[in-house]
Amino acid sequence: MKASVLLVDDEQNIQRTVRIALEADEFGVTAFLNPLQAVEAMRSEHFDIGFFDLKMQPIDGIQLLREARVLAPEMTIVLMTAHGSIDSAVEAMKLGAFDYLQKPFELSELRRFAEKVYDHHRLKTEVSQLKEELRRTRETGMLVTRSEKMRSIIDLALQVAPSGISVLIEGESGTGKELLAHLIHDNSPRNAKPFVTVNCTALAETLLESELFGHVKGAFTGAVKDRQGRFSAADGGTVFLDEIGEVPQPTQVKLLRFLQNREFEKVGETMTSKVDVRVIAATNRDLEEAVTAGVFREDLYYRLNAVKVKLPPLRERQEDIPLLAQHFLTKFGSSAAIAPGVLSALRAYPWKGNVRELENVMERAVILARGESIQLFHLPEEFQDLVTPAAGAMSLEDIEQQHIIKVLRIARDLDEAATMLGIDPATLWRKRKKYGL
Repeated sequence: MKASVLLVDDEQNIQRTVRIALEADEFGVTAFLNPLQAVEAMRSEHFDIGFFDLKMQPIDGIQLLREARVLAPEMTIVLMTAHGSIDSAVEAMKLGAFDYLQKPFELSELRRFAEKVYDHHRLKTEVSQLKEELRRTRETGMLVTRSEKMRSIIDLALQVAPSGISVLIEGESGTGKELLAHLIHDNSPRNAKPFVTVNCTALAETLLESELFGHVKGAFTGAVKDRQGRFSAADGGTVFLDEIGEVPQPTQVKLLRFLQNREFEKVGETMTSKVDVRVIAATNRDLEEAVTAGVFREDLYYRLNAVKVKLPPLRERQEDIPLLAQHFLTKFGSSAAIAPGVLSALRAYPWKGNVRELENVMERAVILARGESIQLFHLPEEFQDLVTPAAGAMSLEDIEQQHIIKVLRIARDLDEAATMLGIDPATLWRKRKKYGL
């Protein structure tokens, strides 16, 4: 059974026809002629989807919809009527109905419509589950994931966090290496002390040593006063060396000495300093290959590599994509829903920039959607064709939907879009509701 359906219509022939069509598509159907019986059923049974007739006695479909909002708030509800109007449709939508089905309808139309309702309900349920997962994730302070591979990595990180052992985190850019380093620090006895980040690619070779270890006045041109290095600043805490594979070999020698003895000299100074710092390093390079090529010291590699963690790219943890998309909606202050086509496109995209790229895409979508639901046309152009069926398999409805999407992307507002499509604004409103746009 795909989903449980509550069908309420006081016309027996129509009820029988709708029931046969839905059951043929593997929906479980509970049907009532009397809407009051449906109210009682909602008190004791769970239903995913509701198909309610508008004109009924002793209460009508609008009143039944109001009851359902209280008794079964998660139910996705559609009103059916032969007496439809824009006004009643607007009232139903304001009360929480998903859509509005006009009688009479063909069986094929009903079955296509039911599939769209089912897709919407699945999405709504998934988003609700994602929000609950995010709530639990925030409570436990863990990385946002439902991936078994990532959870095993997090478990390892939590196991080594209480120790002072060095950790090497490998992974492509944007996979969350710094977040994992923060997780280790935050769950260690050092969490009340500084967490200091050094981006080893952002500093010139001549400045990196000074940045790490500090310098004394006059050590080089421009050194007008003594300066504390990052290791001294992090005393008692953690230093995160991002892109460690880019460190030049002269500085590698000094890093190795520090890891061995926890001591160093400032640039231009002969006095040795000692600090208590844990080192977590990260790289998007294969350091073993760098060692083989002679550009990275083997002894330094093994010092850093006491515990090695390799973060998988986002394309290898697709189950995290919807959860992360919802997380970024929340982060950017949006409560908008995500349309089914959007989730399909997000899953199909290769994500070369990993989680960081997904964050940028969702921030763009939130800005363009302006509080409305996130639609496919809110994503960058390269996403548009990821969920489009082959031209030979497209129905007229598919073609119409794609055309409306393209016009909505280029029109300044809905009135201009209606003009470009050659229809009135009310017709565009109905079509947007029909296609979930």
